[in-house]
Amino acid sequence: MGSDDSDESLDPVDWDSFRALAHAALDDAVDYVRTIRERPVWKPVPESVQGKLAEPLPVEPQGLPAAYRDLKELVLPYPVGNLHPRFFGWVHGVGLPSGIVAELAAAAMNANCGGRAHVGLYVERAVIAWCRSIFGFSEGATGVLLTGTSMANLTGLCVARNARSGDIRSKGLHGRAGALVAYASAEAHHSVARASEILGLGSEGLRRIPVTEDFRIDLDALRAAIATDRKAGLEPFCVIGTAGTVNTGAIDDLESISAICRDEKLWFHVDGAFGALAVLSESLRPKVAGLERADSIAFDFHKWMHVQYDAGALLVRDGEAHRSAFSMRPVYLRSSDRGLAGGGEWPSDLGPELSRGFRALKIWMALKEHGAAAFARAIEKNCRQAEYLAGLVRQLPGAELLNTPSLNIVCFRFRPAGWDEPAVDLLNEDVIVALQESGVAVPSATRIRGHLAIRVNLTNHRTRREDLDLFARSAAEEAARRIAAR
Repeated sequence: MGSDDSDESLDPVDWDSFRALAHAALDDAVDYVRTIRERPVWKPVPESVQGKLAEPLPVEPQGLPAAYRDLKELVLPYPVGNLHPRFFGWVHGVGLPSGIVAELAAAAMNANCGGRAHVGLYVERAVIAWCRSIFGFSEGATGVLLTGTSMANLTGLCVARNARSGDIRSKGLHGRAGALVAYASAEAHHSVARASEILGLGSEGLRRIPVTEDFRIDLDALRAAIATDRKAGLEPFCVIGTAGTVNTGAIDDLESISAICRDEKLWFHVDGAFGALAVLSESLRPKVAGLERADSIAFDFHKWMHVQYDAGALLVRDGEAHRSAFSMRPVYLRSSDRGLAGGGEWPSDLGPELSRGFRALKIWMALKEHGAAAFARAIEKNCRQAEYLAGLVRQLPGAELLNTPSLNIVCFRFRPAGWDEPAVDLLNEDVIVALQESGVAVPSATRIRGHLAIRVNLTNHRTRREDLDLFARSAAEEAARRIAAR
């Protein structure tokens, strides 16, 4: 007869052996980050590895040593690559070595931070209070940590929709006389459009306003769109400003948008995924002037604050409007003045998630370790590096700079004389892929005024000028090789 099922546990049988493996895993993790420059930026996952990862469901135990061996051999060698100083693609964060310690502690505690009276809530409240300080919001402002700015935009726009739409939680949208309409620039992140669809406004409920030559929202076009919609019997409710577009890093004129929203009685939401944190820098703060007037701000800690994924945030000026959009306490989640059901306001009162990890701990530790001023200096360095890279591009044979960096993003392309546009696009796409596959660097692709661009994003505290020199030189060599072979 086997042992009674009630005696079975998933804890280690031999804690000392577990401790030894855990210490080895920590050493491996530290070495993994410390030696990041010695490895390619990226390499594809071989088919043989893909096949091994696609094994059938394990029914019988393989044991922790075997599982960890597979982790080292099949998983760790094939990351996205964003830790590397020459990872320039999209807008990825790079993490902090100390984040390993924070995540280790969070995993050990395994706290559900949706609510209840435990230390996780107090750490998150401290982080939100620091956010209020960073952005100049008052004590009445509320905030919540989320997976990232995509969720923060969705959550913020839900607050905006409800605050401008009466009893929408009980009656929904179908009872409304006029359709709700929001506004954002044509360069706004796709998460804004996705949020509009999820919230029942539809893709047509988001007006994509043209941008000016510097990729900022056209204010005259914005005013005209609002007037046209009002005349048509629609109900404008929100303008979404962008502090750092993904394509070029452009920052909308937030002060002017704020004034328009005040005059039109609209909610002013800012998608500040990475650019909002320019407010930490005294020299860059004027670029995001008006941010402090927003009704809500969405931003990420896992980009320019460098904490491990995932860590986004939403800050809302009107705490009552924030609560009204989400607070729901069924009997099994009732509050109490005493015991574990206490704790005051829960994060689940301010967002869609009840089950939530201890995201706040790594943010709290990062700010405690480095202080806000160190992150400001890292942001300033990346912006200086963007200017430096733009200067390098101007000197590359046949290269064309496609944007003047406003923050940390540089877009350019190689344009050989006499080549038509499809051939130029294909050339630059080949250069991007060649750089990625070589492991030298990872830029990404976008389109600037219809042209395929090699896009470089700098949100990496490890990047040095020598990395930019190597990238520019390698890109030029890849382009020259393909031009010569034509």
